[in-house]
Amino acid sequence: MGVFLTAMGLLLWVFPDTSLLESGYADMGTFFNLTPYLLLFLVPAITMRSIADEVRLGALEWLLTKPVSRWGIIGGKFLASWLLVVIVLLPTLIYYISLYKLGSPVGNIDSAGVFGSYTGLVLLAGVFVAIGLWASSFNDNQVVAFVLGVFVSFLLYVGLSALANLSVLGSISYYLSLLALDEQYRSLGRGVIDSRNVIYLISVILLFLLLTTNRLKSTL
Repeated sequence: MGVFLTAMGLLLWVFPDTSLLESGYADMGTFFNLTPYLLLFLVPAITMRSIADEVRLGALEWLLTKPVSRWGIIGGKFLASWLLVVIVLLPTLIYYISLYKLGSPVGNIDSAGVFGSYTGLVLLAGVFVAIGLWASSFNDNQVVAFVLGVFVSFLLYVGLSALANLSVLGSISYYLSLLALDEQYRSLGRGVIDSRNVIYLISVILLFLLLTTNRLKSTL
């Protein structure tokens, strides 16, 4: 978490190539473009021990003897990890406040776009958390869980868009672009909260939570 905030602070306020102060505009586009790539590594690092470590220590079998369903266990782990990521993102609101004050005139910033982008960022983080939990349920090796979580998250966020740009796929490219997480994320960043984007991201979260629950059923 400390590395994430330090890296983001350096990128946005110190390094001239990406500094918000050098752009001349009160715009947080750089922040919202860079943050998902850092979350691709931050979130799997948070979730990699969620299930894998408990399987290794034998604590998961003990947990399953308690009067709580598998959905309750997975849901609790998901909400805890998601909340942790949201807490990491909260200090970045100071970037918005700073640009709001630095704007000429004061407040000359697309607040609707910022709100939509933060909404998309939180939902995207939820998707990465769900994927990380699913990856953590495969075995008791947290390093494998981390690598698998990064790979699948990267594939869904960047890979589908890259495939959609291949002309050889023809009409399939259009549907791949719609399924790509980065397309859904950018749509929310335009300042209009489209229910279709929100429903899609929530559906992906529920899908991976379901896969995680089924994984536990098949292994225990």
